[in-house]
Amino acid sequence: MIITKEEDLRRLQEIGRIVANTLKAMGEALEPGMTTAELDALGRKLLEQEGAQTAPELAYNFPGATCISVNEEVAHGIPGDRRLQPGDLVNIDVSAMKDGFFADTGASFAIPPVPSAIERLCRDGRKAMWTGIRQVGANRRYSDIGNAIGAFARKNRYTLIQNLASHGVGRSLHEYPEEIATWPDPSDRRRMKEGQVFTIEPFLSLGATWAEDAGDGWTLLSSPSRPTVQYEHTLVVTRNGAMVVTLPSS
Repeated sequence: MIITKEEDLRRLQEIGRIVANTLKAMGEALEPGMTTAELDALGRKLLEQEGAQTAPELAYNFPGATCISVNEEVAHGIPGDRRLQPGDLVNIDVSAMKDGFFADTGASFAIPPVPSAIERLCRDGRKAMWTGIRQVGANRRYSDIGNAIGAFARKNRYTLIQNLASHGVGRSLHEYPEEIATWPDPSDRRRMKEGQVFTIEPFLSLGATWAEDAGDGWTLLSSPSRPTVQYEHTLVVTRNGAMVVTLPSS
């Protein structure tokens, strides 16, 4: 969507705050022994307390309120009876709708004790996302995002999953512009418009370049199987850069 009214921006910021606070609380609740279903139940409770509806269920009939992906799973993991263990790498993706507006956010968390390479991967995954966000601005090319993230990944000897892209969001969970690459894509000549709403969500990896279907209709696995992280924000394009709407309350 393109934001044209102050009231629309206010509502987008509200759902952005809700999903950001939910993600933060879920990350803080992570501990060995809990199941991904228990973690998902917390996310559902927090969203419902704010009057929000889980977007994966609403839009796609996903079997959970949030997507929780562990270790070899890189995206769309189904909450269930899997018990989290020390050293697990857990990605939590939270998206929701309130008053007709959608926002989407995500982050990866490592449960201690954590090898130094995984600590670094998490730190650099967040840096990769912000590297992309800094490329946002009215009339800039969408390809600037992937070019910058790709340069960051090469410099730091990482790979990027190249079939999971960023996307437009706002009035629905996925909308125009679809398929915003977070890797270099010289064929994309589209330009950002002021007020455009979309996500930036690179998948940074220690060697994987693709996401493959796990066979359950939802879960995606890293290919080759390597530790992979994802960080995601929803933002609005302005003449002065990106206005990120999925920041938690201070």
